Amino acid sequence: MPHPLGGGGEGVVGNPQLVPRVVSLGGPQVVLAILQAASEGEEDAMRTDLRPRTSLFRSIPVAIALVVLCLTARAQQPGATPGPTLASMMEAQLGLVESTLVPAAEAMPADKYSFAPVEGRFNGVRTFALEVRHVATANFIVYSAMLGQAPPAGVTVAGAGNGPEDLKTKEQIVQYLKDSYALGHKAMAALTAANAMTPLDHPPIAIPSLNTRLALAIFSFSHASDHYGQMVEYLRMNGIVPPASVGQPPANPPGK
Repeated sequence: MPHPLGGGGEGVVGNPQLVPRVVSLGGPQVVLAILQAASEGEEDAMRTDLRPRTSLFRSIPVAIALVVLCLTARAQQPGATPGPTLASMMEAQLGLVESTLVPAAEAMPADKYSFAPVEGRFNGVRTFALEVRHVATANFIVYSAMLGQAPPAGVTVAGAGNGPEDLKTKEQIVQYLKDSYALGHKAMAALTAANAMTPLDHPPIAIPSLNTRLALAIFSFSHASDHYGQMVEYLRMNGIVPPASVGQPPANPPGK
């Protein structure tokens, strides 16, 4: 079977009539693969702010269209048993991101929250505290927009997007992150086939392809995953194994 994202006349992109076949063979796994593929290669643009280059998001509209087509086709199959909903699938993706990022934020000791690398080309990078605050700030902005409400006071994309300056302690910052994911769960639960693709009147980020609830949800996963990778570097530089990696087999086994 061609890759679901294949182009040049192959796969679903080139042959929309294959959508029902793809769904019947792969079901939710295909849609999850589409969502994950949409975020690949787009993370580096988020390392400094919330305004990535438009060209990096050219795959997002394709992924969104394929998700909706897959869900619709599956629902229309005669005798099909009820399957996952758009909301439940996006909720699962959010849970995966949250389950790695929050424990990472909790793993760094409070006295290391001000840590930032100094060797190499790290001038001006965020401290660990600002990494966590930045992710939470982006979450609040995105999930508030998905719910049609204003973000909390002091939460804005202006400047570096690091959130309220009065958040200083580890306890405050971790709670800020947890609160952002609590809002995220509400936003995912509110996603439906009817509203996921509806253009927003006031998109929170000035990127044309990020003007729907589904696009914003996908973006939030990619953005948080990018910064999780940076947080992992900070943890390991301080002798701390990220909780999600504890007990995992070596990724680079000796002698390989």
